[in-house]
Order: sequence, then C-alpha cells, then structure tokens
Amino acid sequence: MILVIDLCYREGSLSRDEFVGPVARILREAGASPVVRHYTTVGAPDLEAADGAVLCGTALKDRGFAEHPGRFRWLSAFERPVLGISSGMLALAAAFGGGIEPCPGIGMTDVRVVAPDPLLAGKETFAAYELHECTVQIPDRFIPLAVSDRCVQAIRHRSLPLYGLLFHPEVRNEWIIERFLRLVESA
Repeated sequence: MILVIDLCYREGSLSRDEFVGPVARILREAGASPVVRHYTTVGAPDLEAADGAVLCGTALKDRGFAEHPGRFRWLSAFERPVLGISSGMLALAAAFGGGIEPCPGIGMTDVRVVAPDPLLAGKETFAAYELHECTVQIPDRFIPLAVSDRCVQAIRHRSLPLYGLLFHPEVRNEWIIERFLRLVESA
C-alpha cells in the first residue's frame, strides 16, 4: 500500500482534487493501491501498513502544514521510500532540519540532473511544471539530484530512500511517480 498524504490546509479541500487526486490516479493506473490521508489524521496503523509514502503538494499560499512540524517526525524512522512533492519536499526537509528560502516559480522550467539516481536515471535534462514560492535549504543528510537555473529541484537522503521534488511530476512527468512506485516495490 502507498500512503498518499494530503498536505492541504484542511481535509477535503478543493485543492485535494488538484494536488492529491492526480498522484493517487497515477499510482492506481500503475497498479498500486494508494490510500489517501490528510496529514492531520495519519496514525501509526497507516504508517505500519504502508510500503511507501507520497507527501503531496499544496496551493501557493497554503503552508499550514509547516505550522505542525511534529506531525512529520515519523519520517526519520520510516525507512521506506518517501516522495515529497513541492510542499511535501518542504515538509521532508524540515523533518531533517532543513530550512526554506525564497525561490518563486510558476510554469515550465528546465531541470538538469546533477547526481545519478534510479529515480531520474537516463535523463540529463527535462522540462517540468513548477508552482512554488520557495525552495529548501538542503539538510545535511541530503544531496541535490537536480536543479533549475534558480532552485534546487530534487533532493535525496544519503542513505534512506527519501526523495523531494520541488516541481510537480503529476502535471508533466508522471514517469517519475511510476519510477518511485518501482523503488517501493523493490525495497
């Protein structure tokens, strides 16, 4: 089971259709069984049953999840694949001591891969859709995987299967979510 975590400001918000629904659809079409939970309702039974997790993005001004860093403490002990998308990357980095810095981006951007990794294997550059106001200050235990001209666009933990993407793969790069699912299945 893949735990798909909704980081939107409230459970059942309209933003869920835009940021969570497409991720769950891509996972279902790839053969997974996603279970969607709002970040305020994720509990031990959800985490114990999950083979992997996806922290979904939110609307531009929606950063309520950042006011509850304790809700993401489980990330350091999870040890199964996690993919943080946009706001999910911010939550993932914050759980490991990373901060944020301004880096607004809306629309298509060119992404350049700077470190080899199975998630982005075979790609040197690709176009991606971004919708964000800031990027992360990379935590000590993470490395950058991809960058744009202005921002770090992808990170990975040095020893755990934890990934963060600033851009939204559910918009133009569904192959990344499918590859993440393969990482979950091989873990």
